[in-house]
Amino acid sequence: MTVVIIGGNERMERRYEELCAQYDCRAKVLTKMTGSFQNKIGHPDLLVLFTSTVSHKMVRSALCETKGTDVKIARCHSSSMSALKGILSEHVGENKCRKN
Repeated sequence: MTVVIIGGNERMERRYEELCAQYDCRAKVLTKMTGSFQNKIGHPDLLVLFTSTVSHKMVRSALCETKGTDVKIARCHSSSMSALKGILSEHVGENKCRKN
Protein backbone atom coordinates (compact mmCIF):
# COMPACT_ATOMS: atom_id res chain seq x y z
CA MET A 1 0.00 0.00 0.00
CA THR A 2 1.27 3.47 -0.80
CA VAL A 3 0.63 6.46 1.45
CA VAL A 4 1.17 10.13 0.64
CA ILE A 5 1.30 12.49 3.61
CA ILE A 6 0.63 16.14 2.89
CA GLY A 7 1.78 18.52 5.62
CA GLY A 8 3.28 17.62 8.95
CA ASN A 9 6.55 18.71 10.46
CA GLU A 10 9.72 18.65 8.37
CA ARG A 11 11.75 17.17 11.20
CA MET A 12 9.28 14.29 11.50
CA GLU A 13 9.46 13.15 7.86
CA ARG A 14 11.74 10.19 8.56
CA ARG A 15 9.65 9.12 11.57
CA TYR A 16 6.46 9.25 9.47
CA GLU A 17 8.12 7.03 6.87
CA GLU A 18 9.37 4.59 9.53
CA LEU A 19 5.89 4.29 11.05
CA CYS A 20 4.38 3.62 7.64
CA ALA A 21 7.03 0.95 7.03
CA GLN A 22 5.86 -0.81 10.21
CA TYR A 23 2.46 -1.14 8.51
CA ASP A 24 4.09 -2.43 5.29
CA CYS A 25 3.32 0.82 3.48
CA ARG A 26 5.54 2.89 1.24
CA ALA A 27 5.29 6.52 2.27
CA LYS A 28 5.96 9.79 0.55
CA VAL A 29 5.94 12.90 2.76
CA LEU A 30 5.38 16.33 1.22
CA THR A 31 5.69 19.12 3.77
CA LYS A 32 6.30 22.04 1.41
CA MET A 33 4.69 23.30 -1.77
CA THR A 34 7.18 23.00 -4.61
CA GLY A 35 6.87 23.81 -8.28
CA SER A 36 6.16 20.23 -9.29
CA PHE A 37 3.91 19.43 -6.33
CA GLN A 38 1.13 17.92 -8.46
CA ASN A 39 3.52 15.54 -10.20
CA LYS A 40 4.91 14.23 -6.90
CA ILE A 41 1.59 12.97 -5.52
CA GLY A 42 1.22 10.13 -8.02
CA HIS A 43 -1.48 7.49 -7.42
CA PRO A 44 -1.50 6.59 -3.71
CA ASP A 45 -3.86 4.21 -1.97
CA LEU A 46 -4.20 6.57 1.01
CA LEU A 47 -3.81 10.36 1.15
CA VAL A 48 -3.24 11.80 4.63
CA LEU A 49 -3.81 15.55 5.06
CA PHE A 50 -2.43 17.13 8.23
CA THR A 51 -4.60 20.24 8.07
CA SER A 52 -2.94 22.25 10.85
CA THR A 53 0.46 22.39 9.14
CA VAL A 54 -0.52 22.70 5.50
CA SER A 55 -1.68 25.59 3.34
CA HIS A 56 -5.12 25.70 1.77
CA LYS A 57 -3.44 25.79 -1.65
CA MET A 58 -1.65 22.48 -0.98
CA VAL A 59 -4.90 20.86 0.17
CA ARG A 60 -6.76 22.06 -2.92
CA SER A 61 -3.96 20.87 -5.22
CA ALA A 62 -3.81 17.44 -3.58
CA LEU A 63 -7.58 16.97 -3.70
CA CYS A 64 -7.69 18.14 -7.32
CA GLU A 65 -5.02 15.60 -8.29
CA THR A 66 -6.90 12.71 -6.65
CA LYS A 67 -10.35 13.72 -7.89
CA GLY A 68 -12.06 10.95 -9.83
CA THR A 69 -9.85 8.21 -8.39
CA ASP A 70 -10.53 5.68 -5.65
CA VAL A 71 -7.98 7.17 -3.22
CA LYS A 72 -8.92 7.04 0.45
CA ILE A 73 -8.51 10.48 2.05
CA ALA A 74 -7.87 10.96 5.76
CA ARG A 75 -7.85 14.44 7.26
CA CYS A 76 -6.41 15.13 10.68
CA HIS A 77 -5.80 18.42 12.45
CA SER A 78 -2.94 17.02 14.50
CA SER A 79 0.32 16.03 12.83
CA SER A 80 1.56 13.84 15.68
CA MET A 81 2.86 10.29 15.45
CA SER A 82 -0.12 8.99 17.43
CA ALA A 83 -2.51 10.67 14.99
CA LEU A 84 -0.77 9.00 12.05
CA LYS A 85 -0.74 5.68 13.89
CA GLY A 86 -4.51 5.95 14.41
CA ILE A 87 -5.07 6.72 10.73
CA LEU A 88 -2.92 3.79 9.61
CA SER A 89 -4.61 1.45 12.08
CA GLU A 90 -8.01 2.47 10.74
CA HIS A 91 -7.20 2.29 7.04
CA VAL A 92 -4.52 -0.40 6.86
CA GLY A 93 -5.48 -2.47 9.88
CA GLU A 94 -3.96 -3.09 13.28
CA ASN A 95 -3.05 -6.67 12.37
CA LYS A 96 -0.74 -5.45 9.57
CA CYS A 97 1.56 -3.64 12.00
CA ARG A 98 5.01 -5.21 12.44
CA LYS A 99 6.60 -4.62 15.81
CA ASN A 100 10.35 -4.09 15.75
